[in-house]
Amino acid sequence: MQLQDILYSQGFGTRRVCAGLIQQGLVQVYEADELLKQTHSATEFVAEGLRFRVQGVDWPYHEKAYLMLNKPTATECSQKPSTHPSIYTLLPSPLRLRPQKGAVQGVQAVGRLDQDTTGLLLLTDDGKFIHRMSSPRHHVPKVYEVTVKHPLDELQVNKLLAGVVLDDDPKPVRAAACEAVSSHHLRLTLTEGKYHQVKRMVAAVSNRVEALSRSQIGGLRLPDDLLPGQWRWLSQADLALIAS
Repeated sequence: MQLQDILYSQGFGTRRVCAGLIQQGLVQVYEADELLKQTHSATEFVAEGLRFRVQGVDWPYHEKAYLMLNKPTATECSQKPSTHPSIYTLLPSPLRLRPQKGAVQGVQAVGRLDQDTTGLLLLTDDGKFIHRMSSPRHHVPKVYEVTVKHPLDELQVNKLLAGVVLDDDPKPVRAAACEAVSSHHLRLTLTEGKYHQVKRMVAAVSNRVEALSRSQIGGLRLPDDLLPGQWRWLSQADLALIAS
């Protein structure tokens, strides 16, 4: 694949813009861990596994982008936020401009977290992955760390495990797992994704959510060293954990 086409596929602008970056000497390609001194827009490279540097920043080639983000509070999972900044402003421009079928779409959040909910959020430009992860048929477990207003007791935990009725559905909604970590810390595992589900389930057992963070999706845990607002690429091992 020509270098300008590789840059275009990774979100660095139109092919003309990418060719201009190369001509200005702002793009270097790694070959055997060494940076090539000269590159040309029409130079052919094997894209898979390629690493390159654009304006001093190193980038790996990814046919599809898979990311994790530690979502901070007071941010919205929307391209057009209403009150708080968008999570997409936390990502570098190329991730927001990756083309799909000729249009600029960039990576998209896999599901949403409320503006005051923090923690593990996945983003990708793989539509099939988004559909698979969002489909209720797949029942991907998600673990939430819940800080509640009132002290927890065994009755509340048992009710959440047995199932509670929400105001818009007569069918009980059950937690896949539920643990009172401390008097005000509840660890809740869900396999569904109803609107404000955690908050409504906790309210149904006469308590109230004071803070909420997602710590795990499937077998993938939010890394301790990924600070709020930071992102990183997902590895193949990470993707396997999500499906496990």
